[in-house]
Amino acid sequence: MELGNAIGLKPGVRRFVSILAMLLALGVARPGWAQYAWMILPPTPTLPKAVSSGLAPVNGIRLWYAEFGHGTPVIMLHGGLANSDYWGLQVRALASRYHVIVMDSRGHGRSSRTNAPISYDLMFSDVLALMDYLHIDKAAMVGWSYGAIVGLDIAIHHPDRLTRLFAFAANSNPSGVKDVNQSPVFTAMIARAAKQYAQLSPTPTQYQSFLADIEHMWATQPDFTDAQLRHIPVPTWIVDGDHDEAIKREDTDHMASLIPGAGELILPDVSHFAFLQDPAMFNEALLHFLSPTTSANAAAAAR
Repeated sequence: MELGNAIGLKPGVRRFVSILAMLLALGVARPGWAQYAWMILPPTPTLPKAVSSGLAPVNGIRLWYAEFGHGTPVIMLHGGLANSDYWGLQVRALASRYHVIVMDSRGHGRSSRTNAPISYDLMFSDVLALMDYLHIDKAAMVGWSYGAIVGLDIAIHHPDRLTRLFAFAANSNPSGVKDVNQSPVFTAMIARAAKQYAQLSPTPTQYQSFLADIEHMWATQPDFTDAQLRHIPVPTWIVDGDHDEAIKREDTDHMASLIPGAGELILPDVSHFAFLQDPAMFNEALLHFLSPTTSANAAAAAR
């Protein structure tokens, strides 16, 4: 496992990330097929029974959300072409300790969209609008892929709404993305996305136009500057799998080196879908990051 090796990690942050490495090595039973996990797209989980769910009228759309558990709020943002069901294994791990909120991003899953082009700025405004609708002033945020990019966008423009950010498999600009056309895992993901869109979407026949909209966004966004990343004040971990099919490692390293006090966590033997491929390892890392002790150490190290 490669942990805490980003350029510029402060000593206190490096220490608590190293402790996480030991916890993961000693405390998590790895599946016997872990060495092949990055080559597999496991089935999409189901979400547990929600405390509440609904369609929030925000920014001209109806945004689907669900709430689980009680405690301090944690908002989970899924990746592109996916939906909140992908977080089913993480919700089960977190709901006994936290108030977990999942949402289907605009146009994804059970949420509607308008004719306006989808952008990261538009999606982060949806997240903030949902927080207002649910009367949540601040929350921890966990993002996967473009959900992590939305989290970084909020950390840059509205850091007062975040307590901390776990950004898994994000890129800072389009040059940080690999060509995934040769990846059988991504091929399987895109085929699955089309079927799930038809099953869940309020506009089930519009997948091709939706896909074109998302692909245009991926090709042109995000465009985080070094200066923006250097001024993120939110305790942040930049996380990825060591076999990520989509994100270039140098971009992951670059972001972690710039964000003040950030930790960098590279999960072994997994890819862009680590939370499905080795949920025990992923959940242990997530719980460690969200723990009050880790948050306090990170804040102290960043000062």
